[in-house]
Amino acid sequence: MPRVWEVPVHDSTRVRDARVAAQAAAARAGLDEERAAGAALVATELATNLLKHAGGGLLLVDVVARPAQGRADGAVSAVQIVAIDHGPGMRDVAGALRDGFSTTSSLGAGLGTCRRVADDFDLHSTVGRGTVALARIGARPERGSAPVRSPARAVRAGGVNIPFAGAEFSGDAWAWVRAGDLTTLMLADGLGHGPAAARASSAAVEQLCRTPELPPAQLLRRLEDALRDTRGAAIAVARLDVTAGRLLFAGVGNIGARLRDGTGWRALLSRPGIVGAHRAARLPQHEVAWADDCLLVLHSDGLPSRWSPGPAAHSPSLDPAVIAAAIVRDASSPARPVRDDTTVAVLSPSPPDRIP
Repeated sequence: MPRVWEVPVHDSTRVRDARVAAQAAAARAGLDEERAAGAALVATELATNLLKHAGGGLLLVDVVARPAQGRADGAVSAVQIVAIDHGPGMRDVAGALRDGFSTTSSLGAGLGTCRRVADDFDLHSTVGRGTVALARIGARPERGSAPVRSPARAVRAGGVNIPFAGAEFSGDAWAWVRAGDLTTLMLADGLGHGPAAARASSAAVEQLCRTPELPPAQLLRRLEDALRDTRGAAIAVARLDVTAGRLLFAGVGNIGARLRDGTGWRALLSRPGIVGAHRAARLPQHEVAWADDCLLVLHSDGLPSRWSPGPAAHSPSLDPAVIAAAIVRDASSPARPVRDDTTVAVLSPSPPDRIP
């Protein structure tokens, strides 16, 4: 089930909580002692930075799938740590990543250390809006492994998942898989909250991993049976064929979907209903063009339907999870936190220098 450690960081006592959360996530991801220590160090540094530079914020620790070189299935488990704040933002992001840079009396080694330790590190900051920092720490790659070349590597996915009211388990789950040259992104929102909702969304992820080659409408048909003994879920599925430049989309329930293309943003519509509650007579599947300037955002109903894309959503080099976290940040505030289990998942082109 999608276990997420949500750590509000508003005083120094929560720095320890951030470290403990990273250690627990590392154990869940199966990291060895060295990589687990690296995850704990990164969580400590990011939590400390929230206090020093933003007056506090939120740290999210999760276990996600990370692309792996030499793996035909394309992914291994990694600890993802995301720091989100509504602080003053950074005027010099590049400078902040250099060792020795500091706006306080500290040594200024925090973000530079995080970037060295993490397998993936990215940061986005907007003056007056705040900052999002992301780090992923996975197992060390096996020696001699070589990247698997495929057009599907030209896209990547990322997301953030925030449980409602600090719950241990989120009723939402997102996942992405590769099958040959195809990449599929799915978001499931289990009915209600807590472990029962999490079981429904987890069942959807398991089915996706068993049948990653299916187009969205056919996958939803399989999911109707797979979720029959659960509460059911709202689910959206998008499958991208980069070679053909085509995106297939189908959804049931209130999962939001927006596609950015050369002309702006447009909504991709799902049909009403709950997957697993009853069998739909029709499951419309939409086909749209995909180009190098496209971006797909899927989100559960914890995010307001009228959210506005901020600067991060128009920054093609950013990690998709940073874009997702920035969308959540801009749609909420310290005084108005998320109102439900809230998940945002993003599919975006990979920058040419990051295609393995």
